Amino acid sequence: MVDTALCLEALSALSGCSVQQSGGASQLGPQDFVNIVALRQFYKREGLEQLEYPSLGSMSLRDDAVDRDMDDLYSAPPALTAPPPAPESRPVARVNPDDFFDRKFDYDFTNIKDGERRFVRGDEPYFRPCGWRRVALNVSGKYDDGSDVWLGTGSQAWPVSYQGLHMDGSLILTLRKGSKEEGGLLDEAAQSLMDTTDFGRGIYSTPDVLLAEKHCKTFKSSSNGKTYKVLLQNRISPSRRKVCERDRVWVVYVPQDHSQIQTRALVQESVRPYGLLLKEA
Repeated sequence: MVDTALCLEALSALSGCSVQQSGGASQLGPQDFVNIVALRQFYKREGLEQLEYPSLGSMSLRDDAVDRDMDDLYSAPPALTAPPPAPESRPVARVNPDDFFDRKFDYDFTNIKDGERRFVRGDEPYFRPCGWRRVALNVSGKYDDGSDVWLGTGSQAWPVSYQGLHMDGSLILTLRKGSKEEGGLLDEAAQSLMDTTDFGRGIYSTPDVLLAEKHCKTFKSSSNGKTYKVLLQNRISPSRRKVCERDRVWVVYVPQDHSQIQTRALVQESVRPYGLLLKEA
């Protein structure tokens, strides 16, 4: 089982908050963390310096500059994690591990190799996170529709996507620059996305865990001194996501006229987390 302290460090690295253990009710739930990760990336691309989030207040987006040089959209994420923001600049989020995680569904993929085995979620290929350890999030029965069908394996389930801290609109630009190495030129659909004036206005993720790993967050644990990679494993609404680059990049578009409240609601309706993934770097 992954140590709880390490899990909270991973959540801190992803969110930009100082996530601390609480014995009371959790201040934030799993959905809040995928919201924050997605919104931080989106609003950085929009040129904002602050993100307002319920119960946390104003969150600085300028601190993210230590993670990635946003002036160079073609560069890969840094191999090593830069120093975290000063503690006073990071809002505190308190989490009760007992109601935030669902540890009976944890799964260790560290030594698993699927090879030619194929898996499906929502009638779409599911590429399991081989090489990673998954800490399950407590999301069963947490949504208004009262059903966990989205979390299942049947045709009505939502497909699986992976969310990394550096997955924003520049991801397709990175693929475009390296398209030959990625297996050929972009298809017409992806090309049309790059030609539109709204290119980049959206929440990005991928069904390909190998691609997500290239754009993931890394952090050095203060509890054991090791460096880890971290991702969120999500389900994404098949009706809201758009497919680009041969099913390797998915985007949920955000209309130009959406307010921050509407944008947060759109993320919450479109992307649902169910696993925190950790891997030694």
